[in-house]
Amino acid sequence: MRDIATIAARLDSGASSRALVDECLGRIKDPAGEGPRAFLKVHADDALAAAAIHDKLRLKGSATSRFAGIPVSIKDLFDIAGDVTTAGSTALRGAPPAKRDATAVARLRAAGFVPIGRTNMTEFAFSGLGLNPHYDTPRNPYDRATGRIPGGSSSGAAVSVTDGMAIAALGTDTGGSCRIPAALCGLVGFKPTAKRIPKDGVLPLSQTLDSIGPLAATVTCCATLDSVLAGIEPADLAEFPLAGLRLAVPQTVVLEGLEAHVARSFESAISDLARAGVRIVELPVPEFAEAIEINAGGGFAAAEAYAVHRPLIKATENKYDPRVLARILRGKDISAADYIELMWAREDLIARLDALTFPFDALAMPTVPMIAPPLREIATDEAYRKANSLMLRNTFLANFFDRCAISLPCNQGGAPVGLTLVGETGADRRLLALAAAVEGRVSPILA
Repeated sequence: MRDIATIAARLDSGASSRALVDECLGRIKDPAGEGPRAFLKVHADDALAAAAIHDKLRLKGSATSRFAGIPVSIKDLFDIAGDVTTAGSTALRGAPPAKRDATAVARLRAAGFVPIGRTNMTEFAFSGLGLNPHYDTPRNPYDRATGRIPGGSSSGAAVSVTDGMAIAALGTDTGGSCRIPAALCGLVGFKPTAKRIPKDGVLPLSQTLDSIGPLAATVTCCATLDSVLAGIEPADLAEFPLAGLRLAVPQTVVLEGLEAHVARSFESAISDLARAGVRIVELPVPEFAEAIEINAGGGFAAAEAYAVHRPLIKATENKYDPRVLARILRGKDISAADYIELMWAREDLIARLDALTFPFDALAMPTVPMIAPPLREIATDEAYRKANSLMLRNTFLANFFDRCAISLPCNQGGAPVGLTLVGETGADRRLLALAAAVEGRVSPILA
């Protein structure tokens, strides 16, 4: 993995963007690698042509930006002009191609980033495990011999970065779909406040909960991409000293049932931060338990997904992954009154959580309670259901409470583990600055 700032500096010093793109394409095409499973479509000719143009402009001193010519992957949920957006499904193969790029993709292009291809994902983004029966599942870079899941739904996005097939990835996050694969694959994944980045040209799962975010090697990489996606000028993050930082560790729900390696990694990270002068407060958060309880019937995701998919299910139900279809069909039984009550309950819970967490700089918790399980261990429907529910349990909370959140690697050996920091609604840049400071202490590559 390589970070955006390092690549940008090399390009400024005379390195070739075309050579960089060609290198990434070589990794995608490697028959021994994960390219065929990580990518659903590769834009090789377009990417090479764009890179060549950026090289010529840089030689003339006319580069569009310092990021001009850096290859990124695009989750198959985003419109790319001329492509059919299939969302990891076969049910949409016959849909008309997009007439224009999604705003998020257009902003990346305008900043000089080069889309190199469309990445695999959980069908219609409706699972945290990353499995795809139509196009196969990219294997987690950790312990590939065993064949472990990458996490989802942005599965190919994560693997494209870990394997050097792209420098960074564009993903979405409705219940953890950027942060889960980041945690399981040893990356940084950022979920911004939902309204921060325009969602036009992105196939929705839940209009209420959907967010657009990056996966990359470092917090600074994610901060750079966040600026571009939000339509603001990229700038250095403010320095955030650890001494005096106030982190609350929720004691409700999120620490239950942790696998031993996850528990040790999380406890070690919290202890390291405490030694650095961070004030750690154990905080009961009953609102978390209430949120999980009122969403037990499927919540916004099921109701809104069913509204989107109802016509397509009537026409092509047999083409859906049965496990995804079952989750969507839960929305069929959610009445208008149920939906309105859920909206009211959410407003109340958000207000209560805001008041509870106001004294703290962020919440800290394990991103997911487990390491990436082997594919063979979740082969049955019951095992899949249990693993998926547990995988999404912690990450879903940031979406439901309309917060920004980021997952950082925090293991010092063995399987990747994620440490999540949750910020206030709309305080995205502050959370990124805080996360950069924490990253330098707890992440295995930087600590």
